[in-house]
Amino acid sequence: MDDRVAGALSLPDDWPAHPDLSLALNRMGSFDWDLDSGLMHMDRPALDVFDLRAEEYDGRPESLGPRVPPDEGVRLDAMVAQALKSGQRNYGAYFRILRRDGTLRWTHTQAFIRRDGTGRPVRIIGVVRDATQELDDSTARRELDAERRRRTSLVEGTTAALAHARTVRDVIEVLKNSQGLAHLGATSLVVGLIESGRIHLVADGPEGSFVPGTRYTRTNEPYPMSEVVRTLMPRFIESARDFATSYPILWPHISHLGITSAAYLPLIAQARPIGAIGLLYSDKGGFTGDERNLLVALGSSIAQSLQRAMLYEQEHDLAEGLQQAMLPRRIPEVPGAQVAVRYRSARLGRDIGGDWYDVIPLPGGRVGAVIGDVQGHDTHAAAVMGQLRIVLRAYAAEGHSPATVMARA
Repeated sequence: MDDRVAGALSLPDDWPAHPDLSLALNRMGSFDWDLDSGLMHMDRPALDVFDLRAEEYDGRPESLGPRVPPDEGVRLDAMVAQALKSGQRNYGAYFRILRRDGTLRWTHTQAFIRRDGTGRPVRIIGVVRDATQELDDSTARRELDAERRRRTSLVEGTTAALAHARTVRDVIEVLKNSQGLAHLGATSLVVGLIESGRIHLVADGPEGSFVPGTRYTRTNEPYPMSEVVRTLMPRFIESARDFATSYPILWPHISHLGITSAAYLPLIAQARPIGAIGLLYSDKGGFTGDERNLLVALGSSIAQSLQRAMLYEQEHDLAEGLQQAMLPRRIPEVPGAQVAVRYRSARLGRDIGGDWYDVIPLPGGRVGAVIGDVQGHDTHAAAVMGQLRIVLRAYAAEGHSPATVMARA
């Protein structure tokens, strides 16, 4: 039954491959080192690893000297001696060899130490192989891991910097001045925020890059920022040709900037678009999957910061309006006295609170001066203190004493 199955599969005549063939095809050779005689047998693939011809090797380890740099030889001798002395059964090491053309190449050896009944080492049987590609791949992986860590640190650092930005202008300055964009290789950025159904360009890139007519644009216009706001999907422009083909109206105005690629990201906060950001590159072609994920994550962080800044500015404008409404339109003239006032807000929290002053002419030629100081800097504080100001002024105008006015207030 087994013979019939094997015949049906039409296996090659040399299947399975001989171990020597497997070793040779994988640039690996074997050696057998007799410690009593000092002779070391090396097969043909092993000599190839050391870039030695058969006639150049006389069976003694010393013959490998021309191919092993002195510092590597000292390190290998010390490692083998320690393995023999400590009773180890195996050892392995990476080392460099000097090729015939004078270049260095990484090699790896793995060996088994055979001992007699008393534990004395008598033979070392092992393999040697070309490890160049392996270490190249390992180096590439380490570099990739380092790059990923750098990018993760970039997002975290930018997010931390944005946490201290209170206004939209603060957020823009953080993005322009932080090292994040430089690390990403971006030449400049553009930022647009949605206002009354249109995209308001609040950051327009480097000097001379502003395109007339794009300060305010609609979401249905053929611009990349409008597209990502409309579709809620990022747009990665891979090349200058891609940019010119996809956005023929915009490209002629920015082609002189030397842009080779760009990434436009929708700024989404609480499941709705609040704007878009564009990163422009001058020496980059295409985006890897990791780079795209990084930029999307960065865009999300920027969106949260911008939304927080926009809400802050809205509350600030409202509170400032309430504050101004509470202050006297003019300082009243008081016979026999001069009144001068200087008002400065604390510039803490939301900058505006419910603090106020008033000068009230009273019956009998008297004058009342009132200062309102509130604990808090927000619209609620301003509204409450506004009501209190009206009450105090009304009671004072009735001619009550200061104590009565305060008690009734």
